[in-house]
Amino acid sequence: MYKTRAKYYLGQVVRHRKHPFRGVVFDVDASFSNTDAWYEAIPEDSRPAKDQPYYHLLAENDRSFYVAYVSEQNLVADYSGEPVDHPDVPDLFGPFEDGAYPLQVQLN
Repeated sequence: MYKTRAKYYLGQVVRHRKHPFRGVVFDVDASFSNTDAWYEAIPEDSRPAKDQPYYHLLAENDRSFYVAYVSEQNLVADYSGEPVDHPDVPDLFGPFEDGAYPLQVQLN
């Protein structure tokens, strides 16, 4: 058994290291928890390790909004001070302040 501590927190704004999108963290898996088909669709030379935190993001790029599932190694904190405009952000979070979003939902 291994211990994993997530580097990023719920409500934090992050961006992808390689691809031009950013998002707000709304859930974290301690290790990979998606389908094998999803994982195998990633080119083999780019596949991240499964034994690290994976983040669910309300993501945006210059063309669209979507939900992304990203390994910790492929994220960096976003210190731009700019909010994420994903339309689902208000369903989970309060107003953007100090570079992050406070949770506005009851967690189990």
